[in-house]
Amino acid sequence: MRRQWWIVAAVAAVGLWFFISIEPVLMPFFVSMILAYLGDPLADRLEAMGLSRRLSVSLVFLLLTLIIVLTLVVVVPILGRQLGQLVESLPAVLNWMQVTVVPHIRSLTGMDLSTDFDQMRQALVDNWRQTGTLAATLLTQVSKSGLALIALVGNLALIPVVTFYLLLDWDILVAKVRGSLPRSWEPAAVKLASECDEVLSSFLRGQLIVMLCLGVIYAVGLSLLGVRFGLLIGLLAGLASIVPYLGVIVGIGVAEVVAFFQFDDWLILLAVAGVFGFGQLVESTVLQPKLLGDKIGLHPVAVIFAVLAGGQLFGFTGVLLALPVAAMVMVVLRYLHERYKNSSLYDAGRHRIHDEESP
Repeated sequence: MRRQWWIVAAVAAVGLWFFISIEPVLMPFFVSMILAYLGDPLADRLEAMGLSRRLSVSLVFLLLTLIIVLTLVVVVPILGRQLGQLVESLPAVLNWMQVTVVPHIRSLTGMDLSTDFDQMRQALVDNWRQTGTLAATLLTQVSKSGLALIALVGNLALIPVVTFYLLLDWDILVAKVRGSLPRSWEPAAVKLASECDEVLSSFLRGQLIVMLCLGVIYAVGLSLLGVRFGLLIGLLAGLASIVPYLGVIVGIGVAEVVAFFQFDDWLILLAVAGVFGFGQLVESTVLQPKLLGDKIGLHPVAVIFAVLAGGQLFGFTGVLLALPVAAMVMVVLRYLHERYKNSSLYDAGRHRIHDEESP
């Protein structure tokens, strides 16, 4: 038995080394896996309604394609334009802070921050300028290297192809993996896989819908108030809400600063707070109970650590995999904790004390 575990550990180590070695080419496959996982339940429902698997997958694939294309055509240009306007307004904000905020701090505390603030402002402005030209520089470098351009286009072209075939054969692949498991491991593995699927489906599908709804609420509310960069701030706050309370903290902080410089009116600040308060009310009373419930169990600190660790280890691919892997690790740790609580190792001390106390 011990030899079998050593073989399993060795195979797992070789597999991990292999995936780390080919990490640069894995990104389109992992993106396709996520898209296929999200689309498979809908394809199964269409198939249950009497459609063939290929037709069901084609309809789901068409829906995913329409969503992505509409996002690229409608939302991305507006976000790019608002981001450019935000970069252009940054020097005015920094000048106001230097003229108004720094002297006020000096009068209250006696600390002279003028020199340090000048250096910080210059560094920020330089970095923002570099960021503004980053896209053009990247495109120039990619165009100079035909191989890099071919690799980029190839990776993007692979995503829809791999997604379609993964959706088409998803149930077959799952059945083959289950059939390949050792018979003694199958009950525990199926139980863990079911719990992982429950957590992942709740997190990926539920959390994505929650983030989208919050982003729309924030963006529409700020835009109706006339706040500049309302769409950009709202959608970024919605994305940041993947970590509980981070989205509302970041969003309301940025929106309040923008509204203050734009209107110089305290009432608009209260209105901005009302938009985010309404979003939190909808999230806590409707979105969270209906879409997420108590199935996820990912602590906010665990979410932050998983994203940072995934990005540090595997770059963009690690960021994509961080939360799904964290959810599965949480399920496995919970299973191991239950096994430990029911083991003789956990009860050994209790039995020894009981034996010593017995006459």
